[in-house]
Amino acid sequence: MTTIDWDAAADSFDEEPDHGLLDPVVRSAWAQRMETWLPTMRSEVLDLGCGTGSLALLVAGQGHRVTAVDRSTRMVEQARAKLAGTGSEVLVGDAGLPPVGNRRFDVILARHVVWLMPDPDAALRHWVSLLRPGGRLVLIEGVWGGVGLSAGRLAALLGRHTENVHHEPLAGDARLWGKEVDDERYALVARLEPPRRHREVVDVHLILRRGPDVLLARRAGTGYADGLLHAPSGHAEDGEDVREAVIRETAEEIGVVLDLDELRTALVMQHKGPGGNPRMGWFFEAQYDPARPPRNAEPEKCSELAWFPLDALPDDMVAYCRAGLDGYRAGERFLIHWHEDGDPVAYAPEGARRAVPLPATAAPTGGIHHIELWVPDLAEAESDWGWLLGELGHVPYQRWSRGRSWRRGDSYVVVEQSPDLAGDTHERLRPGLNHLAFHVRDRETLDALVRRAPEHGWRPLPPGGPAGTGGGGHRAAYLENAAGYEVELVAP
Repeated sequence: MTTIDWDAAADSFDEEPDHGLLDPVVRSAWAQRMETWLPTMRSEVLDLGCGTGSLALLVAGQGHRVTAVDRSTRMVEQARAKLAGTGSEVLVGDAGLPPVGNRRFDVILARHVVWLMPDPDAALRHWVSLLRPGGRLVLIEGVWGGVGLSAGRLAALLGRHTENVHHEPLAGDARLWGKEVDDERYALVARLEPPRRHREVVDVHLILRRGPDVLLARRAGTGYADGLLHAPSGHAEDGEDVREAVIRETAEEIGVVLDLDELRTALVMQHKGPGGNPRMGWFFEAQYDPARPPRNAEPEKCSELAWFPLDALPDDMVAYCRAGLDGYRAGERFLIHWHEDGDPVAYAPEGARRAVPLPATAAPTGGIHHIELWVPDLAEAESDWGWLLGELGHVPYQRWSRGRSWRRGDSYVVVEQSPDLAGDTHERLRPGLNHLAFHVRDRETLDALVRRAPEHGWRPLPPGGPAGTGGGGHRAAYLENAAGYEVELVAP
């Protein structure tokens, strides 16, 4: 704060071009600015530290009703003279605590006043209380010869009351000052809107499955994570649900137009990148259709498309996507993936794992946890069972020296070549397991699986050819592999 005898300064105050606004060029420059800072509709304006009333006169001339306050009686006398006949009111009082009682205003205007307040934060807090909902503060300030209030400091104080603060530099407009200036001068227009609710970007990601493989795209020319692999993805737009968004993004990025009934929800993840804001990611699964092969539909954003084994993903991936695919493979449904600010955007094989699974509702007692099949030849079983289970939507889950497993939801299937195996062929006609039965989406998919099965170690059981009709109106087919295991595929 500074001590100035404002009464003594009143008689010469208007000699400064930006105080008296006597020069038509200066007056016009301020009038133009005020038109952009004030509401277009007639408003109640409180001018604090009004001085001789030059700005208040401009505001009144633009159709607003003005109440002006200044602590200097000599300043107030001159302001009343200027504003006579405009319907304005000029009061003697402290700008920090203006004598306006319970009145409320649409705009509070203060030029070169906040820097004089002994407690600017308290003054702003009180001024905010004098505004109507949706009102605004128009504050013109600066730093002159090392004194004053910087825009950064004032914006920080205003940030405690609103997120909507517009900063307008003024030093470069010599018309406002009647001369060239080289110090900091600015206006901050703060709109006191209701606080915005927390909002997050919604991402959508496609896990396109081709048996045990998934499709990844290498980013290029985007300015973010270029050179790294990521699943086809994008953001939901206004008015879209997440299914519509992933269908649109898939068509835009890889030229595949999916139907709603082809999508399966795979995973939901809340993610925060290093130094970024949280976002919500929806991962969807869809099956590869040879009749609609993917292509690079955005070569300006993508340098290549390639298939990768889900259980042996490459390291050069975006960490966010890698965490999502790892969680999907593990059967998780909900994850939080929260980077520390120093973490890299790229997946770090030796780095800290940031994904935290969130437990879903517990499976009811009695649900199948897993099925374990002992096999005489692990390599053969991995080939035929891996193909079939992959086609049926299971994902590679566990791998150890004597076994493999594939997971779907909360259950998984294990094949193991145990050293305790008593024989080398499964006999399904003896007591024990006869066969496994799996749902298939539709009859067309069922027939396609039966046609392709012999290429992957499965032979259709008699009568062979197209699948037969099962009980309850279902369509069923039976397959057997070389080790004697039988599966039933059932379509509605």
